[in-house]
Amino acid sequence: MEFLILGFVTSFSLILAIGPQNIFVIEQGLKKQHIFLICFICSISDTILIFLGIFLFHYFSQYFNQTIEIIFNILLIIFLLHFIYTKIKERNQIVNLNKKINSLSTFHIFLKTLGFTYLNPHVYSDTVFFLGNFSKNFIFIEKIFFGLGASLASFLFFYLIGYASNYFSNYLNNFKIWKIINWIIILIMMMITLYIFKEVLILI
Repeated sequence: MEFLILGFVTSFSLILAIGPQNIFVIEQGLKKQHIFLICFICSISDTILIFLGIFLFHYFSQYFNQTIEIIFNILLIIFLLHFIYTKIKERNQIVNLNKKINSLSTFHIFLKTLGFTYLNPHVYSDTVFFLGNFSKNFIFIEKIFFGLGASLASFLFFYLIGYASNYFSNYLNNFKIWKIINWIIILIMMMITLYIFKEVLILI
C-alpha cells in the first residue's frame, strides 16, 4: 500500500505543472467538448507510458538520446504554433458555454489530444524516464503498486480538471470573459513555446 501511495503522490506532483496538454483539457472542459474522451486518452496514455518506464527503463534510456529529444521538441513547437495561430483566428468567435457543442468531430479531437500528449517530450521525461528511473530498484510487486498509484493520480487529475472546467463554464457564459480566457490560453501557449524553443537551443 505504501508504494501505491508513493506512486500516487510522486505522479500527482509531476502532473501539476501547467503544460499545453493541461491547458487543452481545461479549454475543452470549458467548451463542454468531448470531455470524457479527452480525459480518457490523456489518462490511459500516461498509464501506458508509466508502465513502459517502469519495466523498460533501461532499454529506453539507451535509445532516447539528445537528437530524438530535439526532434520531439521541434515537432511540439510546430504543433503549438499551429494551435496558437488557430486560437488567434478564433479570438472573436462567440462561444455559448451553456450548450454542449461538439464542433470538432470525435476523430479530430482524438488526433488533437494525441498530439498534445505524445508530441510533448515532458510527458516522456515525467512518465518513462523519471518514474521509471525512480522505481528501478523496487521489487516486482512494488513496481506494480507504484505504477497503479501513479496511474490513478493521472486519471484523477485529468478528470478533475476536465469536469471542474465543465462545471465552472456555467458561470463563464459571457463573451468578454471567454475572450479574456482565450487570450490567456494564447499567452500561456506562447510562453510554453518560447520555453521549449530555449530548450532546443540549449540542446543544440
